[in-house]
Amino acid sequence: MGQIQSVEELISLLLRRRWLIIWITVLGMLMSAIYAKSRPDVYETAAVIQIEAPSVTEANDGAPEVSGGAAQVLQTIEQRLTTRENLTAMIERHGLFADLPGLPMDKKILLLRNAVTFTSVDSAAGQSFGQSRSISAILIFARLGDAALAARVANDFAQGILDQSASGQRDRAEQNVAFFAEEEARLWQAITSLEADIADYKNTNAAAMPTLRDARRDELAGLDADQRRVEQDRAMLAGEKAVIDAKQTLRETDRRQLQEIAAKFDVLDAQAASISDRRTSVQTALAATPEVERVLNGYDRQLQQLQEQYEVVTQRMAEAETTQRLAERQQAERFTLLERAITPEYSIGSGGRKIAIAGSIASFLGALVLAFLLDLVKPIVRTASQMQRQLDLQPVVCIPEIRSPKGRFGNALLRLIDDPNKPIFGMPRYFVLAGITALALVITASMIGG
Repeated sequence: MGQIQSVEELISLLLRRRWLIIWITVLGMLMSAIYAKSRPDVYETAAVIQIEAPSVTEANDGAPEVSGGAAQVLQTIEQRLTTRENLTAMIERHGLFADLPGLPMDKKILLLRNAVTFTSVDSAAGQSFGQSRSISAILIFARLGDAALAARVANDFAQGILDQSASGQRDRAEQNVAFFAEEEARLWQAITSLEADIADYKNTNAAAMPTLRDARRDELAGLDADQRRVEQDRAMLAGEKAVIDAKQTLRETDRRQLQEIAAKFDVLDAQAASISDRRTSVQTALAATPEVERVLNGYDRQLQQLQEQYEVVTQRMAEAETTQRLAERQQAERFTLLERAITPEYSIGSGGRKIAIAGSIASFLGALVLAFLLDLVKPIVRTASQMQRQLDLQPVVCIPEIRSPKGRFGNALLRLIDDPNKPIFGMPRYFVLAGITALALVITASMIGG
Protein backbone atom coordinates (compact mmCIF):
# COMPACT_ATOMS: atom_id res chain seq x y z
CA MET A 1 0.00 0.00 0.00
CA GLY A 2 2.94 2.37 -0.36
CA GLN A 3 3.04 4.79 2.57
CA ILE A 4 -0.20 3.44 4.08
CA GLN A 5 0.74 0.52 6.29
CA SER A 6 -1.15 1.18 9.51
CA VAL A 7 -4.48 2.54 10.72
CA GLU A 8 -2.86 5.78 11.91
CA GLU A 9 -1.38 6.41 8.45
CA LEU A 10 -4.77 5.72 6.83
CA ILE A 11 -6.44 8.20 9.17
CA SER A 12 -3.68 10.70 8.41
CA LEU A 13 -4.33 10.25 4.68
CA LEU A 14 -8.06 10.87 5.16
CA LEU A 15 -7.39 14.00 7.20
CA ARG A 16 -4.89 15.37 4.68
CA ARG A 17 -7.21 14.77 1.73
CA ARG A 18 -10.43 15.55 3.61
CA TRP A 19 -11.42 18.52 1.46
CA LEU A 20 -10.90 16.56 -1.76
CA ILE A 21 -12.94 13.61 -0.43
CA ILE A 22 -15.70 15.85 0.91
CA TRP A 23 -16.13 17.98 -2.21
CA ILE A 24 -16.03 15.01 -4.62
CA THR A 25 -18.57 13.14 -2.45
CA VAL A 26 -20.92 16.13 -2.23
CA LEU A 27 -20.59 16.84 -5.94
CA GLY A 28 -21.30 13.18 -6.78
CA MET A 29 -24.33 13.16 -4.48
CA LEU A 30 -25.76 16.26 -6.14
CA MET A 31 -25.15 14.90 -9.65
CA SER A 32 -26.72 11.53 -8.72
CA ALA A 33 -29.74 13.30 -7.29
CA ILE A 34 -30.14 15.45 -10.39
CA TYR A 35 -29.85 12.40 -12.68
CA ALA A 36 -32.30 10.39 -10.56
CA LYS A 37 -34.78 13.28 -10.58
CA SER A 38 -34.50 13.60 -14.36
CA ARG A 39 -35.62 10.00 -14.93
CA PRO A 40 -39.27 9.62 -15.95
CA ASP A 41 -41.80 8.23 -13.51
CA VAL A 42 -43.22 4.73 -13.92
CA TYR A 43 -46.90 3.88 -13.46
CA GLU A 44 -48.03 0.35 -12.65
CA THR A 45 -51.49 -1.15 -12.85
CA ALA A 46 -52.91 -4.67 -12.95
CA ALA A 47 -55.89 -6.57 -14.33
CA VAL A 48 -57.21 -9.64 -12.49
CA ILE A 49 -58.61 -12.73 -14.22
CA GLN A 50 -60.39 -15.36 -12.16
CA ILE A 51 -60.32 -19.02 -13.10
CA GLU A 52 -63.67 -20.58 -12.32
CA ALA A 53 -63.90 -24.27 -11.53
CA PRO A 54 -65.61 -26.51 -14.10
CA SER A 55 -69.27 -27.34 -13.67
CA VAL A 56 -68.53 -31.06 -14.13
CA THR A 57 -65.88 -32.34 -11.72
CA GLU A 58 -64.22 -35.71 -11.29
CA ALA A 59 -66.66 -38.61 -11.02
CA ASN A 60 -66.92 -40.83 -7.96
CA ASP A 61 -65.94 -43.94 -9.88
CA GLY A 62 -62.46 -42.63 -10.51
CA ALA A 63 -63.03 -41.44 -14.06
CA PRO A 64 -60.58 -38.74 -15.06
CA GLU A 65 -61.76 -35.17 -14.88
CA VAL A 66 -62.77 -33.49 -18.10
CA SER A 67 -61.08 -30.12 -17.57
CA GLY A 68 -57.52 -29.32 -18.53
CA GLY A 69 -54.80 -27.80 -16.36
CA ALA A 70 -55.16 -24.04 -16.05
CA ALA A 71 -51.42 -23.64 -15.47
CA GLN A 72 -50.59 -25.28 -18.80
CA VAL A 73 -53.27 -23.24 -20.57
CA LEU A 74 -51.92 -20.02 -19.05
CA GLN A 75 -48.37 -20.86 -20.09
CA THR A 76 -49.47 -21.53 -23.66
CA ILE A 77 -51.50 -18.31 -23.85
CA GLU A 78 -48.66 -16.25 -22.37
CA GLN A 79 -46.24 -17.59 -24.96
CA ARG A 80 -48.67 -16.75 -27.75
CA LEU A 81 -49.39 -13.24 -26.48
CA THR A 82 -45.70 -12.36 -26.13
CA THR A 83 -44.68 -13.37 -29.63
CA ARG A 84 -43.05 -10.80 -31.86
CA GLU A 85 -46.12 -10.43 -34.10
CA ASN A 86 -48.54 -9.85 -31.22
CA LEU A 87 -46.25 -7.38 -29.44
CA THR A 88 -45.65 -5.45 -32.66
CA ALA A 89 -49.40 -5.24 -33.28
CA MET A 90 -49.98 -4.00 -29.72
CA ILE A 91 -47.27 -1.34 -30.03
CA GLU A 92 -48.84 -0.05 -33.23
CA ARG A 93 -52.39 -0.31 -31.88
CA HIS A 94 -51.71 1.74 -28.74
CA GLY A 95 -48.95 3.97 -30.11
CA LEU A 96 -46.47 2.85 -27.48
CA PHE A 97 -43.05 4.51 -27.20
CA ALA A 98 -44.13 7.29 -29.56
CA ASP A 99 -41.76 9.63 -27.73
CA LEU A 100 -38.86 7.46 -28.95
CA PRO A 101 -39.15 7.68 -32.75
CA GLY A 102 -35.58 6.62 -33.40
CA LEU A 103 -35.82 3.46 -31.31
CA PRO A 104 -35.79 0.24 -33.39
CA MET A 105 -38.79 -2.06 -33.24
CA ASP A 106 -36.71 -4.81 -31.61
CA LYS A 107 -35.89 -2.50 -28.71
CA LYS A 108 -39.55 -1.49 -28.38
CA ILE A 109 -40.59 -5.14 -28.29
CA LEU A 110 -38.00 -5.85 -25.60
CA LEU A 111 -39.19 -2.88 -23.54
CA LEU A 112 -42.82 -3.97 -23.80
CA ARG A 113 -41.96 -7.58 -22.96
CA ASN A 114 -40.12 -6.38 -19.83
CA ALA A 115 -42.95 -4.01 -18.91
CA VAL A 116 -45.62 -6.74 -18.74
CA THR A 117 -45.65 -9.48 -16.09
CA PHE A 118 -48.02 -12.44 -15.73
CA THR A 119 -48.41 -13.68 -12.16
CA SER A 120 -50.53 -16.66 -11.17
CA VAL A 121 -52.19 -17.16 -7.78
CA ASP A 122 -52.23 -20.76 -6.57
CA SER A 123 -55.51 -22.27 -5.58
CA ALA A 124 -56.28 -22.80 -1.91
CA ALA A 125 -57.66 -26.26 -2.63
CA GLY A 126 -55.43 -29.23 -2.02
CA GLN A 127 -53.43 -30.70 -4.88
CA SER A 128 -53.23 -34.46 -5.20
CA PHE A 129 -50.03 -36.24 -6.12
CA GLY A 130 -49.50 -36.46 -9.87
CA GLN A 131 -52.03 -33.76 -10.73
CA SER A 132 -51.12 -30.60 -12.57
CA ARG A 133 -50.69 -27.31 -10.72
CA SER A 134 -54.00 -25.64 -9.83
CA ILE A 135 -54.33 -21.84 -9.95
CA SER A 136 -57.25 -19.62 -9.06
CA ALA A 137 -56.40 -16.22 -10.56
CA ILE A 138 -54.05 -14.45 -12.95
CA LEU A 139 -52.61 -10.97 -12.43
CA ILE A 140 -51.45 -9.01 -15.48
CA PHE A 141 -49.12 -6.16 -14.45
CA ALA A 142 -48.18 -3.34 -16.86
CA ARG A 143 -45.49 -0.73 -16.06
CA LEU A 144 -45.17 2.22 -18.41
CA GLY A 145 -44.36 5.91 -18.26
CA ASP A 146 -47.96 6.86 -19.11
CA ALA A 147 -50.69 5.88 -16.63
CA ALA A 148 -53.46 5.63 -19.23
CA LEU A 149 -51.30 3.56 -21.58
CA ALA A 150 -50.39 1.19 -18.76
CA ALA A 151 -54.10 0.56 -18.02
CA ARG A 152 -54.95 0.04 -21.70
CA VAL A 153 -52.05 -2.38 -22.23
CA ALA A 154 -52.97 -4.44 -19.15
CA ASN A 155 -56.63 -4.65 -20.22
CA ASP A 156 -55.59 -5.55 -23.78
CA PHE A 157 -53.50 -8.46 -22.53
CA ALA A 158 -56.32 -9.55 -20.22
CA GLN A 159 -58.80 -9.55 -23.10
CA GLY A 160 -56.34 -11.54 -25.18
CA ILE A 161 -56.15 -14.17 -22.44
CA LEU A 162 -59.97 -14.37 -22.29
CA ASP A 163 -60.32 -14.69 -26.07
CA GLN A 164 -57.59 -17.30 -26.47
CA SER A 165 -58.77 -19.34 -23.48
CA ALA A 166 -62.32 -19.62 -24.85
CA SER A 167 -61.28 -20.40 -28.41
CA GLY A 168 -58.40 -22.57 -27.24
CA GLN A 169 -60.66 -24.85 -25.21
CA ARG A 170 -62.95 -25.46 -28.17
CA ASP A 171 -60.04 -25.99 -30.55
CA ARG A 172 -58.32 -28.43 -28.20
CA ALA A 173 -61.57 -30.33 -27.65
CA GLU A 174 -62.22 -30.61 -31.40
CA GLN A 175 -58.65 -31.70 -32.06
CA ASN A 176 -58.88 -34.34 -29.33
CA VAL A 177 -62.15 -35.71 -30.74
CA ALA A 178 -60.75 -35.81 -34.27
CA PHE A 179 -57.54 -37.50 -33.12
CA PHE A 180 -59.24 -40.20 -31.07
CA ALA A 181 -61.79 -40.83 -33.82
CA GLU A 182 -58.94 -41.37 -36.27
CA GLU A 183 -57.16 -43.65 -33.80
CA GLU A 184 -60.34 -45.64 -33.19
CA ALA A 185 -60.86 -46.21 -36.92
CA ARG A 186 -57.19 -47.14 -37.40
CA LEU A 187 -57.21 -49.67 -34.56
CA TRP A 188 -60.50 -51.19 -35.72
CA GLN A 189 -59.09 -51.62 -39.21
CA ALA A 190 -55.93 -53.19 -37.77
CA ILE A 191 -57.98 -55.62 -35.64
CA THR A 192 -60.15 -56.62 -38.61
CA SER A 193 -57.12 -57.17 -40.84
CA LEU A 194 -55.35 -59.21 -38.16
CA GLU A 195 -58.40 -61.40 -37.58
CA ALA A 196 -58.60 -62.08 -41.34
CA ASP A 197 -54.90 -63.04 -41.37
CA ILE A 198 -55.48 -65.40 -38.44
CA ALA A 199 -58.43 -67.06 -40.20
CA ASP A 200 -56.41 -67.53 -43.42
CA TYR A 201 -53.50 -69.02 -41.52
CA LYS A 202 -55.76 -71.44 -39.66
CA ASN A 203 -57.37 -72.56 -42.92
CA THR A 204 -53.97 -73.08 -44.53
CA ASN A 205 -52.63 -75.09 -41.58
CA ALA A 206 -55.85 -76.81 -40.54
CA ALA A 207 -54.18 -80.24 -40.28
CA ALA A 208 -51.47 -78.95 -37.92
CA MET A 209 -53.65 -77.00 -35.51
CA PRO A 210 -52.61 -77.34 -31.86
CA THR A 211 -56.16 -78.30 -30.91
CA LEU A 212 -55.83 -81.49 -33.07
CA ARG A 213 -52.54 -82.62 -31.52
CA ASP A 214 -54.09 -85.26 -29.26
CA ALA A 215 -56.40 -86.53 -32.01
CA ARG A 216 -53.46 -86.85 -34.39
CA ARG A 217 -51.49 -88.83 -31.81
CA ASP A 218 -54.42 -91.19 -31.26
CA GLU A 219 -54.78 -91.58 -35.03
CA LEU A 220 -51.07 -92.35 -35.33
CA ALA A 221 -51.41 -95.04 -32.68
CA GLY A 222 -54.37 -96.58 -34.60
CA LEU A 223 -52.38 -96.54 -37.84
CA ASP A 224 -49.55 -98.38 -36.13
CA ALA A 225 -52.02 -101.03 -34.94
CA ASP A 226 -53.49 -101.37 -38.43
CA GLN A 227 -50.02 -101.73 -39.88
CA ARG A 228 -49.21 -104.53 -37.44
CA ARG A 229 -52.51 -106.28 -38.28
CA VAL A 230 -51.70 -106.12 -42.02
CA GLU A 231 -48.27 -107.57 -41.40
CA GLN A 232 -49.80 -110.40 -39.38
CA ASP A 233 -52.30 -111.12 -42.14
CA ARG A 234 -49.50 -111.21 -44.69
CA ALA A 235 -47.58 -113.63 -42.53
CA MET A 236 -50.60 -115.94 -42.26
CA LEU A 237 -51.17 -115.84 -46.04
CA ALA A 238 -47.51 -116.50 -46.63
CA GLY A 239 -47.73 -119.59 -44.41
CA GLU A 240 -50.77 -120.96 -46.26
CA LYS A 241 -49.07 -120.35 -49.60
CA ALA A 242 -45.95 -122.17 -48.40
CA VAL A 243 -48.02 -125.22 -47.38
CA ILE A 244 -49.72 -125.39 -50.74
CA ASP A 245 -46.46 -124.88 -52.63
CA ALA A 246 -44.95 -127.80 -50.66
CA LYS A 247 -47.35 -130.29 -52.25
CA GLN A 248 -45.97 -132.30 -55.17
CA THR A 249 -49.23 -132.41 -57.03
CA LEU A 250 -51.58 -129.45 -57.00
CA ARG A 251 -55.21 -130.05 -57.35
CA GLU A 252 -57.70 -127.67 -58.85
CA THR A 253 -58.78 -126.53 -55.42
CA ASP A 254 -55.19 -125.82 -54.53
CA ARG A 255 -54.77 -123.66 -57.61
CA ARG A 256 -57.95 -121.72 -56.79
CA GLN A 257 -56.72 -121.26 -53.23
CA LEU A 258 -53.38 -119.89 -54.49
CA GLN A 259 -55.25 -117.40 -56.66
CA GLU A 260 -57.28 -116.26 -53.65
CA ILE A 261 -54.11 -115.93 -51.60
CA ALA A 262 -52.54 -113.78 -54.35
CA ALA A 263 -55.63 -111.53 -54.42
CA LYS A 264 -55.50 -111.17 -50.63
CA PHE A 265 -51.79 -110.23 -50.90
CA ASP A 266 -52.72 -107.44 -53.31
CA VAL A 267 -55.37 -106.13 -50.94
CA LEU A 268 -52.99 -106.22 -47.97
CA ASP A 269 -50.29 -104.41 -49.99
CA ALA A 270 -52.77 -101.70 -50.91
CA GLN A 271 -53.81 -101.35 -47.26
CA ALA A 272 -50.18 -101.18 -46.15
CA ALA A 273 -49.39 -98.45 -48.69
CA SER A 274 -52.44 -96.45 -47.62
CA ILE A 275 -51.55 -96.79 -43.95
CA SER A 276 -47.96 -95.73 -44.67
CA ASP A 277 -49.07 -92.62 -46.57
CA ARG A 278 -51.54 -91.63 -43.89
CA ARG A 279 -48.95 -92.22 -41.21
CA THR A 280 -46.48 -89.97 -43.04
CA SER A 281 -49.03 -87.16 -43.36
CA VAL A 282 -49.99 -87.39 -39.68
CA GLN A 283 -46.35 -87.30 -38.62
CA THR A 284 -45.76 -84.25 -40.84
CA ALA A 285 -48.74 -82.48 -39.30
CA LEU A 286 -47.52 -83.26 -35.77
CA ALA A 287 -44.05 -81.98 -36.64
CA ALA A 288 -45.51 -78.69 -37.95
CA THR A 289 -47.79 -78.17 -34.93
CA PRO A 290 -45.20 -76.37 -32.68
CA GLU A 291 -44.45 -73.78 -35.38
CA VAL A 292 -48.14 -73.26 -36.03
CA GLU A 293 -48.73 -72.86 -32.30
CA ARG A 294 -45.91 -70.28 -32.07
CA VAL A 295 -47.32 -68.23 -34.94
CA LEU A 296 -50.83 -68.37 -33.50
CA ASN A 297 -49.54 -67.24 -30.10
CA GLY A 298 -47.89 -64.26 -31.78
CA TYR A 299 -51.14 -63.44 -33.52
CA ASP A 300 -52.98 -63.69 -30.21
CA ARG A 301 -50.57 -61.30 -28.50
CA GLN A 302 -50.91 -58.76 -31.30
CA LEU A 303 -54.67 -59.07 -31.23
CA GLN A 304 -54.76 -58.63 -27.46
CA GLN A 305 -52.57 -55.51 -27.64
CA LEU A 306 -54.75 -54.01 -30.34
CA GLN A 307 -57.89 -54.76 -28.36
CA GLU A 308 -56.45 -53.15 -25.21
CA GLN A 309 -55.44 -50.06 -27.22
CA TYR A 310 -58.88 -49.97 -28.77
CA GLU A 311 -60.51 -50.03 -25.34
CA VAL A 312 -58.29 -47.17 -24.10
CA VAL A 313 -58.94 -45.11 -27.22
CA THR A 314 -62.66 -45.73 -26.92
CA GLN A 315 -62.61 -44.48 -23.33
CA ARG A 316 -60.54 -41.42 -24.27
CA MET A 317 -62.90 -40.79 -27.16
CA ALA A 318 -65.85 -40.66 -24.77
CA GLU A 319 -63.95 -38.27 -22.49
CA ALA A 320 -63.00 -36.03 -25.43
CA GLU A 321 -66.60 -35.89 -26.61
CA THR A 322 -67.69 -34.95 -23.08
CA THR A 323 -65.04 -32.21 -22.94
CA GLN A 324 -66.18 -30.92 -26.33
CA ARG A 325 -69.80 -30.69 -25.18
CA LEU A 326 -68.75 -28.90 -21.99
CA ALA A 327 -66.62 -26.44 -23.96
CA GLU A 328 -69.52 -25.72 -26.32
CA ARG A 329 -71.83 -25.11 -23.35
CA GLN A 330 -69.14 -23.13 -21.48
CA GLN A 331 -69.36 -25.47 -18.50
CA ALA A 332 -65.66 -26.37 -18.44
CA GLU A 333 -62.89 -24.52 -16.63
CA ARG A 334 -63.19 -20.91 -17.83
CA PHE A 335 -61.50 -17.54 -17.37
CA THR A 336 -63.50 -14.45 -16.35
CA LEU A 337 -62.32 -10.85 -15.97
CA LEU A 338 -62.65 -10.15 -12.25
CA GLU A 339 -61.15 -6.65 -12.21
CA ARG A 340 -60.14 -4.36 -15.03
CA ALA A 341 -56.96 -2.34 -14.83
CA ILE A 342 -57.61 1.26 -13.84
CA THR A 343 -55.50 4.33 -14.53
CA PRO A 344 -53.08 4.74 -11.59
CA GLU A 345 -53.06 8.15 -9.91
CA TYR A 346 -49.56 7.93 -8.48
CA SER A 347 -46.33 6.60 -9.87
CA ILE A 348 -44.34 3.84 -8.26
CA GLY A 349 -41.12 5.82 -8.75
CA SER A 350 -38.35 5.38 -11.24
CA GLY A 351 -35.68 3.83 -9.06
CA GLY A 352 -34.25 7.29 -8.36
CA ARG A 353 -33.64 6.63 -4.68
CA LYS A 354 -31.49 3.60 -5.43
CA ILE A 355 -29.63 5.51 -8.13
CA ALA A 356 -28.91 8.42 -5.77
CA ILE A 357 -27.68 6.14 -3.00
CA ALA A 358 -25.54 4.14 -5.40
CA GLY A 359 -24.13 7.36 -6.89
CA SER A 360 -23.31 8.74 -3.44
CA ILE A 361 -21.51 5.56 -2.43
CA ALA A 362 -19.65 5.47 -5.74
CA SER A 363 -18.63 9.11 -5.34
CA PHE A 364 -17.27 8.49 -1.86
CA LEU A 365 -15.33 5.42 -2.98
CA GLY A 366 -14.00 7.28 -6.01
CA ALA A 367 -12.84 10.13 -3.77
CA LEU A 368 -11.01 7.67 -1.55
CA VAL A 369 -9.31 6.05 -4.55
CA LEU A 370 -8.31 9.47 -5.96
CA ALA A 371 -6.86 10.54 -2.62
CA PHE A 372 -4.85 7.35 -2.37
CA LEU A 373 -3.54 7.75 -5.94
CA LEU A 374 -2.49 11.35 -5.28
CA ASP A 375 -0.65 10.27 -2.17
CA LEU A 376 0.92 7.39 -4.08
CA VAL A 377 2.11 9.63 -6.94
CA LYS A 378 3.87 11.99 -4.50
CA PRO A 379 5.39 9.82 -1.77
CA ILE A 380 6.60 11.92 1.20
CA VAL A 381 8.05 10.74 4.47
CA ARG A 382 5.66 12.33 6.94
CA THR A 383 6.11 10.44 10.21
CA ALA A 384 8.94 9.03 12.26
CA SER A 385 7.73 5.48 11.68
CA GLN A 386 7.81 5.99 7.89
CA MET A 387 11.35 7.43 8.09
CA GLN A 388 12.57 4.54 10.17
CA ARG A 389 10.83 2.05 7.85
CA GLN A 390 12.06 3.62 4.60
CA LEU A 391 15.56 4.86 5.56
CA ASP A 392 16.28 2.75 8.63
CA LEU A 393 17.11 5.97 10.55
CA GLN A 394 15.79 6.96 13.94
CA PRO A 395 14.70 10.65 13.86
CA VAL A 396 15.76 12.85 16.79
CA VAL A 397 13.30 15.73 16.44
CA CYS A 398 9.96 15.95 14.55
CA ILE A 399 9.04 19.48 13.45
CA PRO A 400 5.36 19.85 12.52
CA GLU A 401 4.31 21.44 9.24
CA ILE A 402 3.80 25.19 9.52
CA ARG A 403 1.55 26.72 6.86
CA SER A 404 1.51 30.42 6.08
CA PRO A 405 -1.85 32.18 5.67
CA LYS A 406 -3.01 32.13 2.07
CA GLY A 407 -4.82 35.46 2.25
CA ARG A 408 -6.90 37.68 4.39
CA PHE A 409 -10.17 36.12 3.24
CA GLY A 410 -9.08 32.53 3.80
CA ASN A 411 -7.46 33.40 7.15
CA ALA A 412 -10.51 35.24 8.35
CA LEU A 413 -12.79 32.40 7.23
CA LEU A 414 -10.74 29.86 9.14
CA ARG A 415 -10.67 32.10 12.23
CA LEU A 416 -14.41 32.65 11.90
CA ILE A 417 -15.09 28.96 11.80
CA ASP A 418 -12.72 28.07 14.61
CA ASP A 419 -13.35 31.15 16.79
CA PRO A 420 -14.44 29.85 20.24
CA ASN A 421 -16.08 33.18 21.07
CA LYS A 422 -18.74 32.78 18.38
CA PRO A 423 -21.79 30.76 19.44
CA ILE A 424 -22.39 29.15 16.05
CA PHE A 425 -19.31 29.64 13.94
CA GLY A 426 -17.09 28.88 16.88
CA MET A 427 -17.57 25.16 16.40
CA PRO A 428 -14.70 23.23 14.83
CA ARG A 429 -14.67 23.32 11.07
CA TYR A 430 -15.24 19.58 10.91
CA PHE A 431 -18.63 19.90 12.60
CA VAL A 432 -19.54 22.72 10.24
CA LEU A 433 -18.55 20.58 7.28
CA ALA A 434 -20.56 17.65 8.67
CA GLY A 435 -23.59 19.95 8.91
CA ILE A 436 -23.12 21.03 5.30
CA THR A 437 -22.90 17.38 4.21
CA ALA A 438 -26.06 16.49 6.16
CA LEU A 439 -27.84 19.43 4.57
CA ALA A 440 -26.79 18.20 1.14
CA LEU A 441 -28.17 14.74 1.98
CA VAL A 442 -31.49 16.26 3.08
CA ILE A 443 -31.70 18.26 -0.14
CA THR A 444 -30.93 15.17 -2.16
CA ALA A 445 -33.59 13.11 -0.38
CA SER A 446 -36.17 15.87 -0.84
CA MET A 447 -35.37 16.13 -4.55
CA ILE A 448 -35.79 12.38 -4.99
CA GLY A 449 -38.93 12.15 -2.85
CA GLY A 450 -40.52 15.16 -4.53
